[in-house]
Amino acid sequence: MKILSGPLLVPVAVIAGVLVVATLAWALLTKLKPASDFKELGLRIRSWWVMASVVLGAVLLVPSAAVAFWALVCFWALREFFSLVPGRWEDRTALFLAYLAVPIQFAWVFTGWYGMFIVFIPVYMFLGVAVALVVVGQPKGFVASASRIHWGLMSFVFGLSHAAFLLKLPELPGFAAGPRGLFLYLVLLVQLNDVFQYVTGKLFGRHKIAPVVSPNKTWEGFLGGLLLTAPLAVLLRFLTPLSLPEAVGAGILLPVFGFFGDLAVGSVKRDVGVKDAGSSIPGHGGVLDRVNSLCYASPLFFHYVRYLAY
Repeated sequence: MKILSGPLLVPVAVIAGVLVVATLAWALLTKLKPASDFKELGLRIRSWWVMASVVLGAVLLVPSAAVAFWALVCFWALREFFSLVPGRWEDRTALFLAYLAVPIQFAWVFTGWYGMFIVFIPVYMFLGVAVALVVVGQPKGFVASASRIHWGLMSFVFGLSHAAFLLKLPELPGFAAGPRGLFLYLVLLVQLNDVFQYVTGKLFGRHKIAPVVSPNKTWEGFLGGLLLTAPLAVLLRFLTPLSLPEAVGAGILLPVFGFFGDLAVGSVKRDVGVKDAGSSIPGHGGVLDRVNSLCYASPLFFHYVRYLAY
């Protein structure tokens, strides 16, 4: 298996280039404006270097390690969600099942067993969690607890695990980038779209989309992210088996549903009165704050590609 040959070299160069430019810009700003505090920006950039190195290293060198790493990401995101949203003492058995669902779901990913992968959480865990909540004999709060656990599993385990299953899709004739290209395409575009939305929103944002949920989200930022991500999706389509019109569709799909994933997690944080889901990533908050867009974008992109190309 070739590691950095052909099309896989391009996303590595793009990511490295963006990070080098950001690092140089931060260094320049600290010298030009010594009175200003750019500590958080520096922390963000350093965290991006670490995250990019870990993800790229795992995907390019040992794809199976990337699947294991993604399982850890899902577990941590689920843990942060359950820490944010209060539950009952009686929910402990159901919570144990929810955490246990992560390694089981990723066992289906490792083996490439699509049939079990696609039904395990929405069918078996849906029923298992409900049974675990029923047998404790405490109906008060049942609906809230079931909703909390089911939504957490669907968003942060089932949804996110679709990104990992991209790495287990079969090789296609004439598609040089292979499954690793699909994974990098998804993660790169969704994360860059977040950056594009943030920057264009800061520069041009005037009209808020959901001021109560996320006061910093504007129509200008949303459209800026879409207009910058869509052409990039077309330029990088050699990482996928998609045709030109299909890549245009992906360039619209990923920014739109990534945006709604961000807003959904933002609604959770606003509901419980916190700014960040955690503090595990310096400058970024928690893992959940970094993968919120992927929770919605990953399953939609996976099924979009699988339907069109496989």
